[in-house]
Amino acid sequence: MVIILSPAKKMRADDGFSWEQLPQQLARTETLLDALQAMTPRALKELWRCSEDIASLNLDRLSRMDLRRGLTPALTAYDGIAFRYMAPNVFTDGQLDYVKDHLRILSGFYGALRPFDGVTPYRLEMGAHLAVGGKRDLYDFWGDSIARTVLPEDGRIVDLASKEYSRAVTPFVPRACVTAVVFAQRQGDKLIEKGTLCKMARGEMVRWMAENDVEDVADLRGFDQLGYRWSKDESNETAIVFIKEEYHA
Repeated sequence: MVIILSPAKKMRADDGFSWEQLPQQLARTETLLDALQAMTPRALKELWRCSEDIASLNLDRLSRMDLRRGLTPALTAYDGIAFRYMAPNVFTDGQLDYVKDHLRILSGFYGALRPFDGVTPYRLEMGAHLAVGGKRDLYDFWGDSIARTVLPEDGRIVDLASKEYSRAVTPFVPRACVTAVVFAQRQGDKLIEKGTLCKMARGEMVRWMAENDVEDVADLRGFDQLGYRWSKDESNETAIVFIKEEYHA
């Protein structure tokens, strides 16, 4: 069983853990790096869709980027909401072993990342409109390679990624292999998904799975953190739905 998770835009260098190996798809990353370094600052800012300060930071990173030295494990390099709720810095050795075996982080720049793959801070979202090597965008560039890299022997994928990132995997594997996890809030007679709350719950679920050594997709139904409860009525064969009953916008 493999858990797929989106990365975060915000990244950091962290020496709390040592990286263990280089990413599996680094040759493709080198192709992307060459393409990015050939772009003008103006074109990069348009690609990144960011402020001047963030563009300046990432232009500096790009100019001196080294894909093999001064790296941080992917697990601690991302500083987004999901990763803060996962809190890998306080994992036990057993929990770290669990995520090594089961967690894969999807990246527009690196493809599929194992938790202790060494990465350097970058900015490139999977949905970015970057044409490379005759490919129209990053989905076309990566093709089915990410799916082939993450698909486990038992064929079971727990999808905790956003649609932007799961789109790089789910079209290339049998539908029955993927269990999507949905976190919704009840608002009146509607169920809604709020981005920030979903990110919190995704990170919390990874932590909960590591704490409980979850090996069976069916056991996900026991997740009860942050006020969520499994909904039998809303769930189906391909999606496990959790609902937070009271939500006030």
